[in-house]
Amino acid sequence: MSLLVKRTLGVIVAILLVVGAIALWKYYTIRTLIAKMSAQKPQPTEVSSIKATEEVWQDRRHAVGSLAAVQGVTVCNELAGTIQKVAFESGDLVKEGDLLVQLNVTADEAQLRGLQAAATLARINFERAQELRRNNTNSQADIDAAQAQCQQSQAAVDDLQATVAKKVIKAPFAGRLGIRQVNLGQYLAAGTQIVSLQALDPLYVNFSLPQQALVDLKIGLAVEVRIDAYPTEVFEGTINAINVKVDDATRNVQVQATLSNAKSKLTPGMFAGVDVVLPLKSRFITLPQPAIVYNPYGNTVYVVEKSKGDSGADSVVARQRVVQLGETRGDQVAVLKGVQPGDEVMTSGQLKLRNGAAIAINNTVALDNNPAPTPPNN
Repeated sequence: MSLLVKRTLGVIVAILLVVGAIALWKYYTIRTLIAKMSAQKPQPTEVSSIKATEEVWQDRRHAVGSLAAVQGVTVCNELAGTIQKVAFESGDLVKEGDLLVQLNVTADEAQLRGLQAAATLARINFERAQELRRNNTNSQADIDAAQAQCQQSQAAVDDLQATVAKKVIKAPFAGRLGIRQVNLGQYLAAGTQIVSLQALDPLYVNFSLPQQALVDLKIGLAVEVRIDAYPTEVFEGTINAINVKVDDATRNVQVQATLSNAKSKLTPGMFAGVDVVLPLKSRFITLPQPAIVYNPYGNTVYVVEKSKGDSGADSVVARQRVVQLGETRGDQVAVLKGVQPGDEVMTSGQLKLRNGAAIAINNTVALDNNPAPTPPNN
């Protein structure tokens, strides 16, 4: 074997030894890294939680409705005429019989004086005819004619007095006026809208319920009304009427309740949420709605569970449970099956969890489990 061949073989062997050493070192390094990573445990997922509690819920029927005045009209003039006096301003409170608008009655009053004079003369003639009849100097026909003339004259006076009275437009009942639609000196045709008048205390709230609710409804049941303009207040009233007919199209029955409005906070036409309070009460386990994981295949919750780790120490893990839900009120939802009173249920972080995952509970910001939440009115 020549010297050149020996040298070439030596170089090849040296290169193979170096490559083998590098490969062995890489293999050892990777195995060590995999072992370290396998030994590391995943960090617990931070979640918040709440204790499941059992609460008593008053049975109720919820509906939406609108407020209406017990008495409400748009005041109009019955007869045409020119406005001589406007005795109110927009938004005034008025009593029954208060003057609102006076139409010009100058010509009517002049004509009325003439008719009153004619009626006075007719009465005098009738009395004279009666006197003559007592003296037997005229006939019964003369008395009948004089009496008829007297009655006709008085009827003409009464008719014109009624016309004059109709041109004095007064409030038909006590209430609050709306925005004035007329001005001084304006000519009004018959039936012109002058102002809206609404009696504001009490008010009606009109709403509808499904026909299935008829078995629970009766006159005198309490209702609770909530208006978005006053999110922290509940207005109480009672049912005063239930329609005798169910609507053919919707199968709903119309219900009317009466509300006190002594402070005049409520206005006809307002949208209202109405709860009819029934005498029955039920007990439910309740949770805040964010605690529920809604899925097409079934709703679930994650419950806090303590278990023994590989080292024998206690660890806190999440266990998924399928639940059956009931009615929802405010922030709360009733849980019919799947949760027991006292179970600690997660309210945030569920999307990052799997069954048996390690968790760390942080309740710095706790959810409000409230059937009647009052969010800030921004």
